[in-house]
Amino acid sequence: MFINVLTQVIILLILIILGAVLTKGGVLTDKGVKSVTDLVLILVTPCVIIKSFIREFEASVLKNLLISFLIAFCVHLGFIILSRLLLHSKEKASERVLQFGVIFSNCGYMSIPLQQALLGDTGVFYGSSFISIFQLFIWSYGIILMSGDKKYLTPKKLIINPGIIGLAVGLVIFLLSIPVPKIISEPISYLASLNTPLPMIIIGYHLVQSNLFKGLKDIKCIFAIALKLVVFPLISLGVMYLCGIRGIMLVSSVISCSAPTAAITTMFSSKFSADTELSVNMVSLSTVLSLVTMPAIITLTQYIA
Repeated sequence: MFINVLTQVIILLILIILGAVLTKGGVLTDKGVKSVTDLVLILVTPCVIIKSFIREFEASVLKNLLISFLIAFCVHLGFIILSRLLLHSKEKASERVLQFGVIFSNCGYMSIPLQQALLGDTGVFYGSSFISIFQLFIWSYGIILMSGDKKYLTPKKLIINPGIIGLAVGLVIFLLSIPVPKIISEPISYLASLNTPLPMIIIGYHLVQSNLFKGLKDIKCIFAIALKLVVFPLISLGVMYLCGIRGIMLVSSVISCSAPTAAITTMFSSKFSADTELSVNMVSLSTVLSLVTMPAIITLTQYIA
């Protein structure tokens, strides 16, 4: 079981290393990475979500989907409460980054490829609900946390974003059992398959730009990463298990919870003049360490699921 998870993580690591090599070789540039990032966020992620919803409607599946939405909502709410209790700093710019970084996971880039490889489309189906709730929280609480100003919160950003649009289209297809012709489903599948290689290559680029050794010397950064990669996922696993969640839903949810700090942490940090250097170190270091922590936590989850 552990070997299967580790194999998938090593595959992702190879793609990350490829991204680093391409960056060192001058093939990947800042401008190019921004374009690829936009491509993944705007086109590929919605296709991943839509593809997972192209299935026959079943009442039991709908019930499980609603449960997965509730799980994702409670997970984010719980992480917000714990981050406010456990993470503080004299520098408010750093405190905002630390709290933001432990709340929001890289549930698209890192989780979806693992959910697809280990659990198939059903795992991605439940993972998509986590991404949707992630989008709601990040464009509401997340933007207020990082900016410190409620004026940046707008209904438009809450509703009109790639994750929510992909979910809306997918739900219509699923709930109405709309037959999707091959001429449409095949391009969606091709685009969805890009969600594994492109994000990993982007992560490789950012790792080259970061200073991992400096991050290792920052006690607060290390503490926050330990919460993000180990403590919070295990708490989530324990609470979900006690609530009777089992099977694919439990494994898929824990995969989303155990992912490293979201890459958007750095984007928001830069936009709202927070501690950008800390955000880069947190994203990069948590990504590297997650290559060890994710296989262990996912294997434990599969064992008890």
